[in-house]
Amino acid sequence: MPEAVLTEVTDGVAVITINRPEARNAVNGDVARGIATAVDEFDARKDVQVLILTGAGGTFSAGMDLKGFLSGDSPNFADRGFGGIVQRPPVKPVIAAVEGYALAGGFELVLSCDLVVASETAKFGLPEVRRSLVAGAGGLLRLPKRIPYYLAMEIALTGEHFPAARLQQAGLVNQLVPAGGALAAARDLAARIALGGPLALTATKRVIVESADWNSAEAFQRQGEIITPVFTSADAREGALAFAEKRQPQWRGE
Repeated sequence: MPEAVLTEVTDGVAVITINRPEARNAVNGDVARGIATAVDEFDARKDVQVLILTGAGGTFSAGMDLKGFLSGDSPNFADRGFGGIVQRPPVKPVIAAVEGYALAGGFELVLSCDLVVASETAKFGLPEVRRSLVAGAGGLLRLPKRIPYYLAMEIALTGEHFPAARLQQAGLVNQLVPAGGALAAARDLAARIALGGPLALTATKRVIVESADWNSAEAFQRQGEIITPVFTSADAREGALAFAEKRQPQWRGE
């Protein structure tokens, strides 16, 4: 039986692929476990700086496996939550490469990522209400923070499918590419990100994510606690030396 999640690493970029195309990459226990295991591994590896999450067979993910749900197969994994990622996303930057459908839990996986590359034919939606379910894997929490309130309400309450072009206009999609090109474009974006120092990348992501809950009085203090170790790292010195010597830096993640 094929593995539910496939992984590969090239030039500091890890690709995590949901591999259930026969089920439109619906998320079951095996998928959640596979993604969580991959995220744990890649967050710990010094040779990985950026992650890409995608789906096999021209579909990102149709969401929770409803047959699995009925049989008691949980699509959640420990403290990482649905799909092994939505409750505790990776520490490192992660890009969603979306082809075809990203619906329900599939859309919630996308919303757990930091950047989104989508094909022109991709469609997004939260159809849970039409099954008398609720988008409880972060969809209702994250979507209104990513796009305008009234559009978020329309998506969540109608359960309809929305084209990638409309979500790009709303600011949710970073790049819109021809059908079949999402993963290649995500790799290109990841390669540009991977030029940065790994400690700086994770600290930058952490400040942006966590600062949403900081008040103005504490913001610079909280930021300082996160970024000071980066400024005193060996990589920070290497970055300055590489600039002075007009060469590419050799990052060690230290």
